[in-house]
Amino acid sequence: VEHLFTIRCYLGWRSCYVGIERLILDGVIIYLVDNEQYFGDRIYYGGYPEGEQYSYFCRAVLEAIPLLDFMPDVIHCNDWHTAMLPMLARTQYQGRQQDGIRYLLTIHNIAFQGKFGFDYVQELLGIDPKYYTPEFMELYGCADYLKGGCVFADRINTVSPSYAEEIKTSYYSEGLDGILNARSAEVSGIINGIDTKVFNPHSDPLIPANYDRAHMKGKAVCKEELQRRMGLEVNPDIPIIAMVTRMTEQKGFDLVASQLDRLICGRDVEFMLLGSGDARFEDFMRGAEARYKGRVCAYIGYNEELAHLVYAGSDFYLMPSRFEPCGLSQMIAMRYGTIPIVRETGGLKDTVEPYNCFTGSGNGFSFANYNADEMYDTILYALGCCGDKKVMRYLISHAMEADFSFDLSAEAYARLYVCML
Repeated sequence: VEHLFTIRCYLGWRSCYVGIERLILDGVIIYLVDNEQYFGDRIYYGGYPEGEQYSYFCRAVLEAIPLLDFMPDVIHCNDWHTAMLPMLARTQYQGRQQDGIRYLLTIHNIAFQGKFGFDYVQELLGIDPKYYTPEFMELYGCADYLKGGCVFADRINTVSPSYAEEIKTSYYSEGLDGILNARSAEVSGIINGIDTKVFNPHSDPLIPANYDRAHMKGKAVCKEELQRRMGLEVNPDIPIIAMVTRMTEQKGFDLVASQLDRLICGRDVEFMLLGSGDARFEDFMRGAEARYKGRVCAYIGYNEELAHLVYAGSDFYLMPSRFEPCGLSQMIAMRYGTIPIVRETGGLKDTVEPYNCFTGSGNGFSFANYNADEMYDTILYALGCCGDKKVMRYLISHAMEADFSFDLSAEAYARLYVCML
């Protein structure tokens, strides 16, 4: 890392150190903002300190830009943490060298908006009070950083086309449907990618046997090892439904908790969970594991090696999210030939094509409404298809051939950048 220069920026009365560092990684130049006070410990503080932390970062970036050895064409901002960049640039830096810069704001999860009191934001950033209004950054009596970014950014995008449409509705928007509908023509969605080198069953060093679409014997070895390691009945003919997830209502775990007994009782199926979350759901899974020894297992916490084994060794991957901006787990599961069962929302809708027994198309199973019975019926449909080896071979083949690499995402972002110029 090379130190380039040092400046100071102001947050209200605070004179703050700004160190600008440069790193070249794989031929890409990365500029870093250095400040021990704000970034020397944990990244995520929570509450008001987090607001100060990212207010500082936005201010530091805008102050440093004129001193760099180039002037950016586009600044790509992510979530509320950097959403104030376009607002500050357009309200406090007019007439400076930065005037020609275009701003793209990506929303990964609209539930996180960076809401703070007006006095607090005024003291940090000195925003003109005329902007603390509903047409600019006020929302529910707070100064909303994400809303400010949505107003002043040149383009807004999110991490899937379906989520881009969903957040224009009051059900999903968390109060931002007004501005997003007003700017509908500038709102779009681009699916995230996964690292296809890390998540590659052909070369993954974390699974007991490697395999690919043409040679699937290794997946059976992974399934046997998963059953053995997690205390499930070792039987290749019993399908495993798995989840690697946070146990929260957003991830649909209230639906899972309401249907798990009904699913397991009197049926040859195994359920495997890896994750943590709400205490009530963790306790539920501990109880379910005790009731159904050899049929249900729960690893409360996270283990990277086990996660890879779950993706490789399971038959189905359940993801019944209440909302899901993009979702990566369903893409990883398909990469390993594990068939997703998802709710049709956000990126899940865009990446999983439901199996159609009449046309033979599809790479997974899905249900439309956030409803426990619909989820249950869809799982039964998937389990019914599991007995048809021809159908399963088709589904696995189509799931594994899908391209979810970063290459497609990068190309889409490059096209978006060009459109903004």
